Amino acid sequence: MIIEKSTLWFVIIGLGIGSFGLRFVFTGLVGDREMPAWLLRHLRYTAVAILPALVAPQVLWPAATNGQTDPSRLAAAVVALTVGVITKNVLLAIVSGAATLYALLWLLH
Repeated sequence: MIIEKSTLWFVIIGLGIGSFGLRFVFTGLVGDREMPAWLLRHLRYTAVAILPALVAPQVLWPAATNGQTDPSRLAAAVVALTVGVITKNVLLAIVSGAATLYALLWLLH
């Protein structure tokens, strides 16, 4: 797929302006003001929501399998989630999920 240069630059500039605008709202407009408690309560969950949003597409539709769901990746995600919920240790969850993924890829492929 070939994209015209003008379209590409329009998208790049638009994304740059949008990204700057989002950051400016918090640092330039409300950076020196006290935020309401309800907003701070919701912002606490932002980091927790980002990791699953980044990982889920790679588990359900991995590029390595041309978008086909892979049992190795699903099992690794389940192991990582289970270990994380039980131990409340993020690093242990990541390591256990990675070990499960590599072990199952080695065994099944």
